[in-house]
Amino acid sequence: MNIFFNLRGTIVRQIAEDRAVADTEKKKVWPSAEAIMSPPRRSSSSHGDRSSSETLQKNNSSNSGVILDISSLKMADVDTEVPPLPPRYRFRDLLLGDQTFQNDDRVQVEFYVNENTFKERLKLFFIKNQRSSLRIRLFNFALKILTCALYILRVSLDNPTENNSINGTTCQNSSSLNSTEGPEIKWNLIFWVNRLQPVWAIQVTVALISFLETMLITYLSYKGNIWEQIFQISFILEMINTVPFIITIFWAPLRNIFVPVFLNCWLAKGALENMINDFHRAIQRTHSAMFNQVFILICTLLCLVFTGACGIQHLERAGKNLSLFDSFYFCIVTFSTVGYGDVTPQIWPSQLLVVILICVALVVLPLQFEELAYLWMESQKLGGNYSRHRAQTEKHVVLCVSSLKIDLLMDFLNEFYAHPRLQDYYVVILCPTEIDIQVRRILQIPLWSQRVIYLQGSALKDQDLMRAKMDDAEACFILSSRNEVDRTAADHQTILRAWAAKDFAPNCPLYVQILKPENKFHVKFADHVVCEEEFKYAMLALNCVCPATSTLVTLLVHTSRGQEGQTSPEQWQRTYGRCSGNEVYHIHLADSKFFGEYDGKSFTYASFHAHKKYGVCLIGVKREDNKSILLNPGPRHIMAATDTCYYINITKEENSAFIFKQEEKHGKGLPVTGLYDAPSRLPVHSIIASMGTVAIDLQHPDPPEESGKLTLPTENGAGSRRPSIAPVLEIADSSAILPCDLLSDQSEDETNQSDEEGSVGLDFVKGYPPNSPYIGSSPTLCHLLPQKAPFCCLRLDKGCTHNSFEDAKAYGFKNKLIIVSAEMAGNGLYNFIVPLRAYYRPRKELNPIVLLLDYPPDNHFLEAICCFPMVYFMPGTIDNLDNLLQCGIIYADNLVVVDKESTMSAEEDYMADAKTIVNVQTMFRLFPSLSIITELTHPSNMRFMQFRAKDCYSLALSKLEKIERDKGSNLAFMFRLPFAAGRVFSISMLDTLLYQSFVKDYMIAITRLLLGLDTTPGSGYLCVMKITEEDLWIRTYGRLFQKFCSSSAEIPIGIYRTESHMFSTSESQVSINAGHGEEHQGRAGSWKEKTAHRNSTTSDQSEHPLLRKKSMQWARRLSRKNAKPASRAERISQQRLNLYRRSERQELSELVKNRMKHLGLPTVGYDEMNDHQNTLSYVLINPPPDTMLEINDIVYIIRSDPLAHMPEDSQMGQAARNTKNQQDFGAQSRNETHL
Repeated sequence: MNIFFNLRGTIVRQIAEDRAVADTEKKKVWPSAEAIMSPPRRSSSSHGDRSSSETLQKNNSSNSGVILDISSLKMADVDTEVPPLPPRYRFRDLLLGDQTFQNDDRVQVEFYVNENTFKERLKLFFIKNQRSSLRIRLFNFALKILTCALYILRVSLDNPTENNSINGTTCQNSSSLNSTEGPEIKWNLIFWVNRLQPVWAIQVTVALISFLETMLITYLSYKGNIWEQIFQISFILEMINTVPFIITIFWAPLRNIFVPVFLNCWLAKGALENMINDFHRAIQRTHSAMFNQVFILICTLLCLVFTGACGIQHLERAGKNLSLFDSFYFCIVTFSTVGYGDVTPQIWPSQLLVVILICVALVVLPLQFEELAYLWMESQKLGGNYSRHRAQTEKHVVLCVSSLKIDLLMDFLNEFYAHPRLQDYYVVILCPTEIDIQVRRILQIPLWSQRVIYLQGSALKDQDLMRAKMDDAEACFILSSRNEVDRTAADHQTILRAWAAKDFAPNCPLYVQILKPENKFHVKFADHVVCEEEFKYAMLALNCVCPATSTLVTLLVHTSRGQEGQTSPEQWQRTYGRCSGNEVYHIHLADSKFFGEYDGKSFTYASFHAHKKYGVCLIGVKREDNKSILLNPGPRHIMAATDTCYYINITKEENSAFIFKQEEKHGKGLPVTGLYDAPSRLPVHSIIASMGTVAIDLQHPDPPEESGKLTLPTENGAGSRRPSIAPVLEIADSSAILPCDLLSDQSEDETNQSDEEGSVGLDFVKGYPPNSPYIGSSPTLCHLLPQKAPFCCLRLDKGCTHNSFEDAKAYGFKNKLIIVSAEMAGNGLYNFIVPLRAYYRPRKELNPIVLLLDYPPDNHFLEAICCFPMVYFMPGTIDNLDNLLQCGIIYADNLVVVDKESTMSAEEDYMADAKTIVNVQTMFRLFPSLSIITELTHPSNMRFMQFRAKDCYSLALSKLEKIERDKGSNLAFMFRLPFAAGRVFSISMLDTLLYQSFVKDYMIAITRLLLGLDTTPGSGYLCVMKITEEDLWIRTYGRLFQKFCSSSAEIPIGIYRTESHMFSTSESQVSINAGHGEEHQGRAGSWKEKTAHRNSTTSDQSEHPLLRKKSMQWARRLSRKNAKPASRAERISQQRLNLYRRSERQELSELVKNRMKHLGLPTVGYDEMNDHQNTLSYVLINPPPDTMLEINDIVYIIRSDPLAHMPEDSQMGQAARNTKNQQDFGAQSRNETHL
């Protein structure tokens, strides 16, 4: 800068002047160019300390370059006498440039030169550097311990009598001073001791080293206040213990003077604390504050006891002459407040020391204990740390949640520890909020206190993840907070937690729960992901076409032993509870006794014979070279030894014992009968689910030769026989496998469209939806419109230029409607539509879908659904009767009520479902015939669904639920009638799906295939078939299994059964319903007449579902009702109640009809008296083979993929062949089944 400042007045002069004169003036006045261009060197450290001018000159002399001090130059001199420029900076050179300018004038700059001083280097070695200072503190600690050891050695070698003879004169003088009263005090023994020469030499050496070290540390840590350094307690103690020994070097008579060296224990305590802190800094780890405080407290107690013992022993040399051990004993007895009194100080100096020590202890120890108690309370809130040693020797999983509720915790713990292999695992809960009182009480139970550890912390902090030992965990479960009002924000928090866990522990398996499907691709890297809205909407959609799918899947993903309800006198509860214990398991074919003998056989053959022989249901398989699981791949799939089999059973095969009953019969000389000749002997009835072991009755270890001919028993001894069921072939035969109904429906749709469908004017095509509302949705082949529908045509209640329809009646739908009530059109609703428009759904069975939304959908959502046929939306709410009537509720078969996000959070958690429950109860009263499927936030609130205050049977079920909960059941709510019937569902029930995937990593994939969320080529799908009166000739579930496998290669997995039931305690209604049941059952068939007569005359009520006198007695007993016959007054009151109910229904009916007339809707379709109040429904998963079929049973089947059985070159001509096969086969199979 100085160059350009002076350049202004010197350019002209430098041209005229001589080069020699310019050089002379430069040498006299102006510094060198290097000095001008070199910047001033840094003369201060980063801490702002400035070194002296001498140090600066030394540094400048040692380093290259010169620093110019221009402060002495005056601006006037610069302006008046401007020196010429050096030759290098002449005008010509400035214009032409200098090629060597950049290379010649480069200056080397050194930084932090203040650290090169001797003091800074010493400070760096003794104080700043962690490792070197750690060594110094360790050496200092060893010196202090050595001085204390030397003091104890000196005391053990000291003899007061010898010291008295050595210092006799001093003893006489000092003793005469204190001979007036009290015990004689020998003061010379207090001030003088007998110190051996070697001990003195060692103590002097140690004192000299300690003194020099103390003075050096004091000098290095000096910060401008010398008195602050001098009056430090540690400095004073060092001076007391070192200066007297240094003086004795120059004055020999003082070598036996007493020096309180034992006070070095306090200096050792401080050195040890500093040493631990330096150690933590050096290894970059920190212990908990609780550990440090406990350590400080222990050291304080030891120092107090050691100081008191040494001080009292030395002072008592002038009195009773106590030994060091007696003094130590006295201190322990005194500080423990015991005070035996056998050892006491005799002279007042020692007594004064005891008083001082007690006062110090009363001040110091309470402070230490208070700090310790505070840290303990804080550690209880934070949870402390998970031990590194335990993490390396034991297995643990980490549960990351934003807020921990008692229901979430118990669901996780019960499901996680239900597996025997996980009993030794620890669960570490990482939650940012303080532990709840209820959660704290649960974790204090001995069952969980030894296995569950709660840590308060954030998953986004590496310190908290280190506390939880995430890098050593077997798995990390990251759950979303579904009770948040903003579910998108909750997903964002979950995503960040998943990223943080993956960044900190890349090898730890992640199990992530996400709420919204559009956020799923952010956590695609996780090992297992469960998207709540995907599963929820797909399950609710299947509930409309496959009743109680939610109950079926919930029972499959819950761990149970099938012992629920076994003590109940109700037959349906015992059967329902036993079948609920079925779960999905896997095993390799080569290692299996269930399926090992079917190597080389078809999948259908293996499934049927495994069910016939062992009672297990084979539902899927996975090839060794393929990662995809195939549900019912069909008869063309040949089983191989390397295949992995997936089956439904009470327990896995490894926990099963096999008992061959046929060998016992041969030994006893009993005749051997077939499997279905004696329905009382079944494979599953011999299952004993106790302690994880199952005993299975194998009645036929080898398949019978003529097992395909399963005939019905003859009637009245006649020889006539009904048509038999075809056998299941070992190898698939294309001519033997009948075309399923799906293909026949497809052929009919493609070739011969009916007049009814033609009148609609719509022609559906099959294809993949062109627009997906979010990233990551699985492509599914669906029924689509040839052209996208305009957005205006999607609104149901408003006409447009394309049509003038304004209500559901005007559209003239042929099938019943499916109405979905939701708050807003989220991307999850897309998963509700796709399963109902999948390609395997027959076109003539497609139900119109109406979305009743609180808020109108956006164009993005309409763009995704405009390609699907018969999908409409309408703004409205379920608490508005006009909206319900306009959307066609009287023409609907199912109403799905989705839990609203805005009501999921409430001041009282369990009140979040209040509005939904009351609205559903209102619709239940207004439209009794409507099937309402409701989603709730809390499963415990399902007891309020379809609530009847005076229903004694519901009260009895409530008591049964409490009994099962007390027994520790994970499915205590399963006996609630709305849940058993599949009319209520809570997404929290599917939390166990994520937990169970830790042991069964295939459960999420199988559930997605069952729900239609994923469509794997060659994998089947879930559907249902209804049993009619013409199908009752099959009789049993085992024969039905064979019928499905032999005819259409379908695998049944369960039954949805509906029974008539009396929910009133009136004896007159019991007799009326019983008579009606007998009359209705008499129409079922001649083979049922004997069974009905037997049920009406004997006490065996288990075989007939319509007679429930025992259930009435059970309900009255549990509800503490009198079992006396109904009196005349009771009958009159019951009749009045019926009249009251009828008048109430008539009033509600009039209300609905008036609103319909006001809206201009016809009232013909409203039927207020048809309801389901006297029926109960439940699900039987994999029932025993001899379970009798009943009318209106709905069978869950897994149908094989029809596209997998159709060759590509023959798909075009499949329609004609299917039509011909249908006609040829119709005459033969019409009498067999009409499924």
